[in-house]
Amino acid sequence: MKCPYCGYQESKVVDSRHSEDGQSIRRRRECLSCQKRFTTYETVECLPIVVIKRDGARQAFDRNKILNGMLRACEKRPVALAKLEEATDAIEQIIQNSLDREVSTTQIGELVMERLKPLDEVAYVRFASVYRQFKDIDSFMRELNKLLDEK
Repeated sequence: MKCPYCGYQESKVVDSRHSEDGQSIRRRRECLSCQKRFTTYETVECLPIVVIKRDGARQAFDRNKILNGMLRACEKRPVALAKLEEATDAIEQIIQNSLDREVSTTQIGELVMERLKPLDEVAYVRFASVYRQFKDIDSFMRELNKLLDEK
């Protein structure tokens, strides 16, 4: 495991324990060069999932892209990182549990919006405005009115 501080390739495991969800093992490691400690998580490798983008391009599924998108939408909002990680885990689990090995960005975007709406409505609108590519203020207002009607 490469040290995130100095890049040295060798480290030793100081502590191991199961994560709260039981799906991974949390390991505390210490770099053998700079002696700084860092955490890694070991998870079971799942079947690869291919994401089909809007332009038809295909790429490997990357859960970090989902988390980063939600982080951007929640910027300067009172949403705990742990909640976003839970939402990302749930989305990844839904995708893994589906029988399809290919998923579209449209499906992923809808799953993200489902998880963002109860967490923070402002973040939901931010994400929806980018994801749905609102062309004008009217389409943006329709989405806001839909949100208000649901209350």
